[in-house]
Amino acid sequence: MMSVFDERTLKDLYITRGFSVRVIANQYSCSQQKINYWLAKYGIPKRSISEAIYLERNPDGDPFKFKAPVTEKDWFLFGLGVGLYWGEGTKRSPDSVRLGNTDPDLVKRFVEFLSKFYGIKPEKFRFGLQIFSDMNPQEALSFWVHKLGMPASQFMKVIVTPARSLGIYREKTRHGVLTVYVSNKKLRNLLVGEIEKLSTMRYSARVPYKPK
Repeated sequence: MMSVFDERTLKDLYITRGFSVRVIANQYSCSQQKINYWLAKYGIPKRSISEAIYLERNPDGDPFKFKAPVTEKDWFLFGLGVGLYWGEGTKRSPDSVRLGNTDPDLVKRFVEFLSKFYGIKPEKFRFGLQIFSDMNPQEALSFWVHKLGMPASQFMKVIVTPARSLGIYREKTRHGVLTVYVSNKKLRNLLVGEIEKLSTMRYSARVPYKPK
C-alpha cells in the first residue's frame, strides 16, 4: 500500500495509461479519495465522468480511421510527423504517444500531424510543461496556450526545476519544455510500425555507388 504517490508515477497511470481512479485505487489497495487527493495535490486535471466511462469501454483509446496522405504537402507533413516521433518521441510507454520539445512550431506541426492523419480530436491532447525556476510559470503557460490554440484546462501542473547556467541550451528553453500526451495504444503501435518500416527501408535501400 502506497501512502504517498510519486507525481511521475501517478501521471503515468492516470494520464499516459488512462487508468481510472477506481482502477488505480484497487491496484494500490487504497481509497479512491486518496487518489483524488494526490491528483489535486499535483494539479493533474480530472477527467469528466463521460470521459472516464469512455476510457473504460475503449482501453486501447479512441477508435479512428487512418487518413492516408494524398498531396505532396500531405506527404511532407506525414513524413515530418513520423520523423519527429522517431527522433523526439518517447516509445517506451505501450499505451500512449509522447513527444517533448522546446520549439513551439515543431510541437504544433506534430499536433497537426496526429489530427490530420489519425483523427485525434483536440480535446484528447494533454500537455505537460517543465520550466526553470527563473521563469514565470503563468507567462510560460500562456505562451504555449496561445501558440497551440489549446485550452489551459488540458495542461497539467507546471513543473519547475532549478535554473541552469545561461548558454545555448538555456536560450532554447526560454519558454520551457512542452510534452504532448495522447493516450491511445493503437496510435502508438501504428506510429512505431511506421518507424520500423522506415528503419528497414533505410538499410535495405542502399545502392552501391556507380561512378559515371
